Amino acid sequence: MDIEPGHVETTERTFTESDVRAFAELSRDRGDHHLERDEDGRLLVHGLLTATLATEIGGRFTVLARRMTYQFHRPVYAGETIRCVVEFTTVEAREDGRTEVAVEATFTREHDETVVVTGSFDGVV
Repeated sequence: MDIEPGHVETTERTFTESDVRAFAELSRDRGDHHLERDEDGRLLVHGLLTATLATEIGGRFTVLARRMTYQFHRPVYAGETIRCVVEFTTVEAREDGRTEVAVEATFTREHDETVVVTGSFDGVV
């Protein structure tokens, strides 16, 4: 694996109302708070849908995740662009040819840089 601890990867996405509704069906999380607009006309994005941004980065390196931990700090609404920055904190070669990795992730709302989610995952490549 051609990365070292401290390596950073970034992605971003604007979740749409269609994304939220499709994820509600896929996950079976059909709570009204994800299917009905709030008093300000906003549709709440599932926390786990937001967290999938980190799995996009894991997929770039074919990481087989073992553990994922997330803290959801602020709501995310359809139409908001979320940036996910992942830093590899551990990259260790194993005798069997695999590589152990651990990462820290920070998700921010693009327009105001508010941290909406933080988390980590570890696994093998």
